[in-house]
Amino acid sequence: MLQKVNLAKILFLDIETVPEEENFDQLSTYKKELWAQKTAYQRGPEDSPEDFYKRAGIWAEFGKIVCISVGYFVIQKEERNFRIKTFFGDEKELLFEFKELLDKHFNLKTHLLCAHNGKEFDFPYIARRMIINGVSLPKSLNLFGKKPWEVQHIDTMNLWRFGDFKNYTSLKLLGEVLGIPSPKDDIDGSQVAQVFYKEKNINRIVNYCEKDVLTIAQVVLRFRNEPLLDSEEIVWPK
Repeated sequence: MLQKVNLAKILFLDIETVPEEENFDQLSTYKKELWAQKTAYQRGPEDSPEDFYKRAGIWAEFGKIVCISVGYFVIQKEERNFRIKTFFGDEKELLFEFKELLDKHFNLKTHLLCAHNGKEFDFPYIARRMIINGVSLPKSLNLFGKKPWEVQHIDTMNLWRFGDFKNYTSLKLLGEVLGIPSPKDDIDGSQVAQVFYKEKNINRIVNYCEKDVLTIAQVVLRFRNEPLLDSEEIVWPK
């Protein structure tokens, strides 16, 4: 049960992704054909592969990770803190840094990774991009041969489903209905690519990603019926 999990053993995370190239024309001819094939079932008759390319960031084969934000609890006696850190910059380098964190500090069977919709997006996306970039998989992302109960992942969207797999609830909506204070965001997920490529403002993306990590941790606290984090308990990156 979630109440029995040691909070200090959970690494909360969120990723932000963008298309691998800013413009569709920058892809090779063959990659354009593959993109058209990959998205044919989703595109409407009025959508060309080029028009649809703005959504390429959601596919690991056509996108890339621009930041991974993580958070973890430090609990000493009756005092708790939630510390947040973000890896950003060159994709291969940030993936190596993230893997190093997992290998050094979250490498036991008792450690867990937690994300919202992580099982369908964040966890497989990170694993695929690691393989593409030649980064060896950490144990917590290498699912080959593992039984379902051996997978060290928590997905807050799955927790909220309660077995109803027709249900999709965004993190923003879940935070609202659970009464979690929502800091004002100046961007949303649909704007990340524009902020990355046009504005070249990675800091705005990092701030957005870090706020999502905090919300995920707050959701888990609500599931455990524990007090939410207050501002004095949150340690933001300097």
